[in-house]
Amino acid sequence: MPPRTAEYPRPNHTILHLSDTRLLGGTDRRRLFDRVDSESKLRQIVERMDASGVDPQAIVFTGDLSELGEPDAYAQLRDIIDPFAERLGAAVVFVPGERDSRAEFRTGLLGQLPSDEPIDRATFVDGLRIITLDTSVPGSHHGELAHSQLDWLSDELLTPAPYGTIIAMHHPPMPCLFDLHTTSELRGQADLARVLAGSDVRSIIAGHVQFSTTATFAGIPVSVSSATCYSQDLTAPAGSHRWVDSGQSCNLISVYDDTIMHTVVPLAVGPVISWVSAEESSRLVELDDMLIEESAVAAARSAERASRPVTIWDVANT
Repeated sequence: MPPRTAEYPRPNHTILHLSDTRLLGGTDRRRLFDRVDSESKLRQIVERMDASGVDPQAIVFTGDLSELGEPDAYAQLRDIIDPFAERLGAAVVFVPGERDSRAEFRTGLLGQLPSDEPIDRATFVDGLRIITLDTSVPGSHHGELAHSQLDWLSDELLTPAPYGTIIAMHHPPMPCLFDLHTTSELRGQADLARVLAGSDVRSIIAGHVQFSTTATFAGIPVSVSSATCYSQDLTAPAGSHRWVDSGQSCNLISVYDDTIMHTVVPLAVGPVISWVSAEESSRLVELDDMLIEESAVAAARSAERASRPVTIWDVANT
């Protein structure tokens, strides 16, 4: 009897999605609210993902990467993520949030001259397009997209990408769970919906709200990653807001031909109650005569990895 083939092959692409790192500059390990070491939290998440053996082709940060827009904060971020990304040959994609300084963001993360213009880019990773949209409004907490940004996005989406498009932004286009969040929501969402209609956009990823959540926008799935620094307590008394040093997480995005899966990866780990090693897992799959097919993208990437990193090219909104 031939082996049974699993319902899905390996994913074409894997993306690590992190948000709201809110790093502070300086050498004295300043803390958010005088309590939360945001640098340490991010290092823990990256170290855990590195130890897990996960192999993303892209690492995407969706905004509020610094707390105060300090150059040292962006240098910290590079110091933490660059060695991990370089070992994997992964693209690193940065999106600004309302707490970021566009000028310092450009200088520290993109190697560009300082400018206060919106930072919109299209990065291609093995045929998958990741478009970053700068929803920040300098001096404000809410999000908006200028008409010039929407025009650029419309032009960029005229040509479909081989494996479709993921849009990464800070302010999520979705309803607000809390009334207070309406003061800092993404405004003008109907204009964005019109641009996305009929496009190859398969998913929208975001941050901003400090908890993991999902929705749909213009028929497109939206996935929000919790913050790496701290999170909101969703069991706080109705109408109130309580931020806690727990619930930090990131997301793993698995891109297939006909679906995209978003998986929450918590920072905290409880006591181990059972364990199956990688070797035993493989043995059990083989014992059940199960075949998990490689995707064409992953197979090509594996064959060429020894001589070539992930294929990456970038188009900026200029």
